[in-house]
Amino acid sequence: MSNFVHLHVHSEFSLLDGANRIKDLPLRAKELGMDSIAITDHGVMYGAIDFYKACKKEGIKPIIGCEVYVAPRSRFDKEPNIDNHYYHLILLAKNQKGYQNLSKLVSIGFVEGYYYKPRIDLEVLEKYSEGLICLSACLAGAVNQALTNGQNEKAEEVALWHKKVFGDDYYIEIQNNGLKEQVLANQKLIALAKKLDIPLVATNDAHYLKREDSYNHEVLLCIQTGKRMSNVDRMRFDTDELYIKSPEEMIEYFKAIPEAIENTVKIAEQCNVEFEFGHTILPNYDVPEEYKTHYDYLKKLCDDGIKNRYGENPSQEILDRAEYELGVIQKMGYVDYFLIVWDFIHYAKTHGIPVGPRTWFSVQVQLLHMLLK
Repeated sequence: MSNFVHLHVHSEFSLLDGANRIKDLPLRAKELGMDSIAITDHGVMYGAIDFYKACKKEGIKPIIGCEVYVAPRSRFDKEPNIDNHYYHLILLAKNQKGYQNLSKLVSIGFVEGYYYKPRIDLEVLEKYSEGLICLSACLAGAVNQALTNGQNEKAEEVALWHKKVFGDDYYIEIQNNGLKEQVLANQKLIALAKKLDIPLVATNDAHYLKREDSYNHEVLLCIQTGKRMSNVDRMRFDTDELYIKSPEEMIEYFKAIPEAIENTVKIAEQCNVEFEFGHTILPNYDVPEEYKTHYDYLKKLCDDGIKNRYGENPSQEILDRAEYELGVIQKMGYVDYFLIVWDFIHYAKTHGIPVGPRTWFSVQVQLLHMLLK
């Protein structure tokens, strides 16, 4: 494995904030002599599969992660001028359990915690922490924010909480991003890590591929914020160093703290998420005990549906059509899939929720309408 790994990287799926194209990230890593790289988009995992495939194609080890938004209070609190402020946190999946937990956290952020951004909170972070490596994030992280505001005790409290939850998988993140505030923050973060016996890790918060791409990134930020490049008060990063730096650049900058570089490799070695393609994975659908197989139960539902629609003596044409459709479903391995779809359609129809063919599952609905009651 290479002597440095980027663990804080934003792709084009950090919408209007990341200028790195998925397909270019493994190529750049390979060009710079690195054999692994992470993806940590803001609050989402939209790019995880494409990133995984692109990395595998180039012989680069993919590390699946996310820079999540953490609510200052509960994820359910949504009070203006309080809960629209949030903290950043980097989470990296070590294994399949970690990937499942990360997916769960991101989903909860949208379903339960969405307020300006998809937010989680400490409650669910602790609940779904298994299999995850946690980095304290950028200047917008809770530890950094406390230190910046002179709240040293609070910074210690936040760091110790994460250490309690993640154990040896919690790291204080220091960065080489060209920001003056970061230089001062690094000094405080190093001192804090030493005091609390928490390991350090070096990152660069890469939003674009090369230094010369910083202009393109500024254009993206203008689109995001509705500003023009000519606006003096537009949002911008006062640096052109948020790019995929070479191992040599990172090692030189952190030469006084070699363990921060070494820990990037240590973390990368622990992250081993693998995706399996080519077959359908469905949750098990529990059928009543009196049915030997899932197919028997689906056939029973279809038989009942036919009687309900066409009476006790349906035409041979209808029976032949039902037999043909069920045969295709069984042959394709979609018996459980149709039972699951039937289950939520049945629930909707028995609870006054409209169901119609103009939904994303239109084909399944039409077929099930024909066969089931």
